[in-house]
Amino acid sequence: MTRKIAVVVTARPSYARIKSALRAIVEHPDLELQLIVAASALLDKYGSIVKYVEADGFEITAKVYIVLEGETLLTSAKSTGLGIMELATIFDNLRPDVVVTVADRYETLATAVAASYMNIPVAHVQGGEVTGSIDEKVRHAVTKLSNLHFASTERAAERIIKMGEDPSSVYVTGCPSVDLAAEVLKKHALDFDPFERYGGVGAEFDYKDGYLVVMQHPVTTEMGDGLEQIQETLHAVEAVEVPTFWFWPNVDAGSDGISRGLRIFREQGRDKNIHFFKNMVPEDFLRLIYNSRGIVGNSSVAIRESSFMGIPAVNIGNRQAGRERGKNVTDVPYEKQAIQDAILCILDNGHYEPDHIYGGGAAGTQIAELLATAKLGIRKQLSY
Repeated sequence: MTRKIAVVVTARPSYARIKSALRAIVEHPDLELQLIVAASALLDKYGSIVKYVEADGFEITAKVYIVLEGETLLTSAKSTGLGIMELATIFDNLRPDVVVTVADRYETLATAVAASYMNIPVAHVQGGEVTGSIDEKVRHAVTKLSNLHFASTERAAERIIKMGEDPSSVYVTGCPSVDLAAEVLKKHALDFDPFERYGGVGAEFDYKDGYLVVMQHPVTTEMGDGLEQIQETLHAVEAVEVPTFWFWPNVDAGSDGISRGLRIFREQGRDKNIHFFKNMVPEDFLRLIYNSRGIVGNSSVAIRESSFMGIPAVNIGNRQAGRERGKNVTDVPYEKQAIQDAILCILDNGHYEPDHIYGGGAAGTQIAELLATAKLGIRKQLSY
């Protein structure tokens, strides 16, 4: 019997994290994909993924608008509640056999809660990892709400089991986003003009002799510090005078402070070597990173995909604290001089040898096969 698999994609990075699995689910003879696109993944302000999803040939089964304006702690909490309500209705209409939720966002928690209370098995991708911010709480809460666990690393799987999950429900699949990185390595040339294809705003420059990529998000548990934090990074990047492609922050609480810092910087006319984007097709984004001289900020792409591709990375602050990382990563605080010095070091270093911490590029296929064959159930009992 064909299993109906509802996959909920709620933000622009979530699509890259699950795209290879979506493809494998569509291709699997015993699975039917129900693709639900929700939250900031629908909003142009944060880089809507809809046109990219449709261009990749996926049919969107449902769209769910749940993000309340404001980017505050209050709106994040309320958006979580709204997500539970709206997703419950969608699940009631679609009647999936399994709901797949990705990573550690508040929408991920809403997905897991709604499905659990409707007696639908939950499969969680990227559980068991350790990081900073509220993501840590959310990720482990989703683990306890989930019935199948697709861990990216051996250590993550061990943590899931230590939390009392049945070892027979825990699988080390690797990270689906690494699947895309593996594909990009086979054809890594930057064969498009970022300005022509994606527009954006800011300076247009000659990037052929090297450039940086910057992506810095708010840290929810450091609410109110975003403006000061982004100013330190802006001043450091400005000082090294290297052409830079900068990506807009995500929807998390505190995003408005970071966005305000970027706008002020631009209004002061100091973005002579910086161009800003909201989003890109995942493969184009990875090609942009691969051909860069390094990535700067606090995004997990610097830890996951960049370690696999050997791209030098400057990781700023505590957002990725505790996450397994390769030798490509340099950790620094939110201090202009420390960030500047680290950037200068990676500019001199060049690419690293790849680290396969998060898998070798076959996670999507493994996840699809497990969704088709794993024993499904909703009852849970601590295994210790």
